Amino acid sequence: MIGWAELVDLPMWNITRLRAKMDTGARTSALHVENIEEVAHNRVRFDVRLHRRKLDRRVTVEAPIVRRGRVRPSSGISQTRVFVSAIVQIGQVAKEVELSLVSRERMIFRMLIGRTALGHRFLVDAGRRYVVSKPKKKKRAIAAATVMRKGKGP
Repeated sequence: MIGWAELVDLPMWNITRLRAKMDTGARTSALHVENIEEVAHNRVRFDVRLHRRKLDRRVTVEAPIVRRGRVRPSSGISQTRVFVSAIVQIGQVAKEVELSLVSRERMIFRMLIGRTALGHRFLVDAGRRYVVSKPKKKKRAIAAATVMRKGKGP
């Protein structure tokens, strides 16, 4: 059982705690990338930007192109995309998944996990998020909870 949003890892690329939306309406999975360029021997190089509150770093990845395919995103206009393969870890389950490389800069979630990747391994609870991956608590929330426990709160 997983939530509609989870923090996932891409261990082969040294990427952890990437916010992803479990999109049961999408067949394929997608990853936001920048500076994509095809290099020799049917490979592609791209940057994955990890943007968090106090962290803004890029991981440059080079991977073999698995295939090129037509995808119809929510805009309805069909696009040809490059697909690569990566190990995606959701909670304790690691699975090899095909990811289409695309710009999702305007989207809240930089990664979508589609039906093919979810397969028969996961049941998505549409009413919950972060079921198997707890987000780190904000410092303000931790401080407020500490004050309340000491009896100094309202």
